[in-house]
Amino acid sequence: MKRVGLAIAALMLTGASTQAAPKAYMIAELTVTDAAAFQKYAPQVPAILAPFGGHYLARGGKLVTLEEKVPGDRVVVIEFPSLAQAQAFYASPAYQAIAPLRHAAAHGPAYIVEGVAP
Repeated sequence: MKRVGLAIAALMLTGASTQAAPKAYMIAELTVTDAAAFQKYAPQVPAILAPFGGHYLARGGKLVTLEEKVPGDRVVVIEFPSLAQAQAFYASPAYQAIAPLRHAAAHGPAYIVEGVAP
């Protein structure tokens, strides 16, 4: 029991936290301008996401606009375990190798937003 208390005290002193990091969400609001070219890009993404813990929450499903105009016709939302993992995915050589395919086939903003702490 004394060791557990010491471990907790050590965590408190070093500033370490047992609280999980907030998840992060990569969001892309795309207008696909070349569907055939986009199909060369899209099937490759899931395998690149996997090592970073990323998975799709929304992938071009039905879009209902509530306010203002959405700046694209396809919205993609990908969940990651953390902001760092989302950034690492985007910067990875594997993703950067296929990013030009997306840029040639679609345009629109893409960004990462950090979720609320659990």
